[in-house]
Formats: sequence, structure tokens, C-alpha cells
Amino acid sequence: MSSTDFSDSYPTKRSLTPFLWGIIIVSSVVVAGYYGLRWIQPSAVKSYLTHRIGRGNLSIVVTENGAVESGNNKEIKCMVKGGSTVLWVIETGTLVKIGDELVRLDQSQIEDKILQQKIVYENALANKITAESDVSVAEISFKEYLEGTYEEDKSNVEKEIFESEQALRKSELAYESALRLSAKGVIKELQLEGERFSVNSAKKDLLLKQTRLSSLEKYNKEKTTQELRSKLRAAQAKLASFEASLELEKTRLDREKLQLENCVIRADTAGMVIFPSMAAWKETPDIAEGAIVREQQTLLMIPDVSQMQVKVGVHESKIERLKIGMPAKVQLQDLTLDGTVSEIAEVTRPAGWWTGNLVKYDTIIKLKPCDGLKPGMSAVVDIVLTEHQDVLTIPVAAIVESVDGVACWVKTSDGTQKRPLRLGDTNDQFTVVLDGLMEGEEVLLNPLAEADEAQQMALLPNANPSNGKGENDDKGSVKGKSASTETKTLTNTKAVNTKKAAH
Repeated sequence: MSSTDFSDSYPTKRSLTPFLWGIIIVSSVVVAGYYGLRWIQPSAVKSYLTHRIGRGNLSIVVTENGAVESGNNKEIKCMVKGGSTVLWVIETGTLVKIGDELVRLDQSQIEDKILQQKIVYENALANKITAESDVSVAEISFKEYLEGTYEEDKSNVEKEIFESEQALRKSELAYESALRLSAKGVIKELQLEGERFSVNSAKKDLLLKQTRLSSLEKYNKEKTTQELRSKLRAAQAKLASFEASLELEKTRLDREKLQLENCVIRADTAGMVIFPSMAAWKETPDIAEGAIVREQQTLLMIPDVSQMQVKVGVHESKIERLKIGMPAKVQLQDLTLDGTVSEIAEVTRPAGWWTGNLVKYDTIIKLKPCDGLKPGMSAVVDIVLTEHQDVLTIPVAAIVESVDGVACWVKTSDGTQKRPLRLGDTNDQFTVVLDGLMEGEEVLLNPLAEADEAQQMALLPNANPSNGKGENDDKGSVKGKSASTETKTLTNTKAVNTKKAAH
């Protein structure tokens, strides 16, 4: 088999070179023609988005989102000691009257405690009754001794003394008679001695009886009285102890009964019931059947709809300009209300990744009474910081800021011209022009895209990046680096609408 020669089927290197040169030449002509047309007629295709400078009123407004809440909320708390379990809870948003049942808690454990406490209470009552009886017996014993036993013993001794005195008198008379008879020799000396002994014996017996009476009055009475008085005081102290114990046990029993009553929570005011989580300042989770709640936990809330307010967070850059009493517009779904700033927090909210690291201060907007307001409704609040009347304004989209200062680009018959500015207050859409522009002049809305000089100026470092303000700040205006950022951000979104309004 002979080999096939492919050299005739493809162009050789020498035949390929003219072909490539032809393609290159054609492409060069097309490109040169395109750029040539652009170089010859630049003004025919150039178009700018502009805004005509004019005078008007400028409102400086802070706009924040918030939620409607009540300035006076009646909190429904769990008052059961140690907490309990929820058996039933009313639905949120329900309108209730005074006395309506709101929450029912488990009361089985409390009923067991009440039964145990009743047993303890009855034992304390029995001890008190016994102690009262002991006191009565001690009092009677004390009185019995003083008015009975002592008087009886005293009378007996006095009787014995009287008898001893009679016996002594008889003995003395007998002895005297014996002396006379002995003198006459009728009786002997021995018989006389017997009569003398009888007299001495009677005297000793009388002295003994008198000593017994003295001992009864000085010692026996005092000792017995002290013993009986000590028994009475001990019985009285024991009674006081049992009375205190009984009172304590009764207090505990009443407390347990109160805990049983607290298991059924009823409304003590009329209104709409809401969960605490619907209040902007509450983070308590909603309760449900079977949930375990602790003592003093807020279960429900009944807001006072006559004292409604909106809580918003105002950024730290605007808080210094905010004053109590400033007017505000509150926009609800289909309702616009007037309000006033009534409270400004002294301490900022905690900032973190969950808030986007934004530092905000809680501000309360007080609302006038109005039908249809409900807690939890979302609201958009516009707080009017100040009003500027009949001032020149320029869109922030037309402003460029750099180390050279703040400037804009004015449209002229010869093209565009850079114009340095001195600016005043701003509402992040328009800025007050203090110097640099005149009424009727047209400024470029997108200078960064239209003017090369503006692009080069924007690439320069900021004049004062540390505080975010430019050189032309006046009367607390919020401009600077943040304004230039707003300029770049708002350029594309607002240019078309502003051009329509200008023309």
C-alpha cells in the first residue's frame, strides 16, 4: 500500500501568512473607526444627571422602628412559694373583666402541705390547752395555800399556843399552891419539885409552840409561796411558749391556704391580657400548659391602653440633639399619630454582634389616647430634631469629600466645574448650603461617575477620619465621612428621581 500525501489538503506556512495578515488589518480598521468616532464627537453623546439648586424648607428627622407598648402595665405574677406547674392559661389578646380567671396552677402539693400543717397545728393547740390547765392549777394552788393551808396551819399553832399558855397557867397556880402548902408542911419537898417541873415543862411547850408559829410565818410561808409562785410562772411561761407555737403554726397554715388561693389567678383590673414577651422591655418567655414557673415570675400583663407609648432606639450620633418634648410622628399600619419625646435613656443598650454593633439609646415617645392601639404593634417613628426655613439645599448625592474639603460639580456651558462648598445641617438626603452655590445652578448628581476629577478627589484620604466630620461642619450638622458614604450610597438610588424633579 502506498502512503497518502496530505500536503495538498492544507495550506502551507507560506500560504497561511497572507490570510492572517488580512484578518489583522480588518480588525484594526474596525477598532480605529470606533474610537475615532468617540474622539471626534464627545459632546454629542455626553449626558449628565443634574439637580437644580433652589430654596425650600428642610426638616432634620430621625427615623427609627419601634413597637407600641403601655406605659403602665399590670403584671400578673406567680405568687406560689417555690413555683408551680401551669395547668391552664388564658389566650393572649383576650379581653377580661375583674374577677375573670387568668391562670390555674397545680395545687396538689400545696393540698398535701395543708393537711400536714393542720396536724401540726392541732398538736400545738392541744399543748396550749394543757398549758392553760397547768396555769389554772398553779394559780389555784397558790391561792389555796395563802388563803387556806397557811391560815389553817397558823390557826392550829395559835390554838396550841393558847392551850400551852393555859397549861402553863395551871401549872404555875398549882406550883404556887404547893409552895404555900409546903410552907405549912402539908406536902413534902419532893411533891413541890414535881409541881416545879410541871411549870418548866409547860413553859418549854409554850416556847416550842411560839417557835413553830414564828417559823411558819417567817420561813415555811415564804418557802412554800416561792415554790408555788415558781410553778405558776413556769406554767405561764410554758403556756406563752405554746401560744407562740400555736400562732406560728396557724400562720403557716394560713400561708399554705393562701398559696392554695394563689394557684388560681384572677384579674383585678379589666383590659386585654398579653404575654410579657409582647412588651418590648420584657424578655420573659411565653408560658404554656405544663410549663414550670418560679415564684415572682411575670406570667401575664394587662396593659393600660389609656397610657400607650412607643419605645425606639436612637443612634448615638443623634442622641445629643434629642431633647425631651420634641414632636414626633408615629406611623402605624394605616394610622398616623402625633407624639412627643417623654424619656431618653442615660445608658445605652448593650451592643454586640446580635445588634450589628450599633449603639442605641432607648427613647420613649408618648402617645395621646386613641382607639385601636394594641401592645406589640409595629411603628415607624419620625422625630423632628429641627426645621430650616427658606434655605438653599443640595442633594447629598452631589457632594464629594476628601482631604481637599467638600465640593460639588456644577454644569456649565463649557462642561463641568468643581465648586468648593461650605455646608450646614443635613437630613442624609439634602444638606443646607451655606456658601459656594447660587439658586438656579445645576449640580451633577453622580460626580464620581461623570467627572474624572471627582474620582481622583474621592480617592484622597479623608480630612478628619477620627471624628467623621469634614471641615465645613456648622451647628452640629452630621456630615463628614458619613455624609460622603451616604453620597456614594444614595447616588444610584436617587439620581433618576431627582433628575425628574429637577427637569
